[in-house]
Amino acid sequence: MPSAPETVVDISRLNLSPGDGRRLELPVELAPFELGGQTYLADPPAPRVRLEASRHSSGFAFKLTFPVHIEGPCMRCLEPAGFDLDVEAREVDQTGAADAELRSPYVEDDELDIGRWAHDAVMLALPTQILCRPDCLGLCPTCGEPLNDADPAAHQHEKPIDSRWAALKDLKLD
Repeated sequence: MPSAPETVVDISRLNLSPGDGRRLELPVELAPFELGGQTYLADPPAPRVRLEASRHSSGFAFKLTFPVHIEGPCMRCLEPAGFDLDVEAREVDQTGAADAELRSPYVEDDELDIGRWAHDAVMLALPTQILCRPDCLGLCPTCGEPLNDADPAAHQHEKPIDSRWAALKDLKLD
């Protein structure tokens, strides 16, 4: 799986005192998303994100928000699918905190890796099934043709008899 391109903000250069906050808007390039062996792309590939950073007495609180459009194959029929997401993610980073929940994995040496954070936030915001339409019927299990616009009568395939049960059809029951 390709890693997210690096977009880093040096939080020490924000010059925030405890109680201060700052809002930044910048483009962040998103790497392709790999799900179930399929690739999904952001459109545009570098959406503008809004980063809100606030300083507290023991560290920082961050909020990342941005809209993004995702395109890729439908998980049922492989036809093109696309949908819009409104991504919102929050992180806390307290310097020297013993509790791992209070340390952000995206902050290292006063640098916030927004590219990796935005990529992970989109992955968490994705729906469990990416479909071309809510009522997608998928593919015919016999011939592999998409069923969404197909004639149902054309997919009344005769199923072969399982060889383990074939002898039962010769039984004569009185």
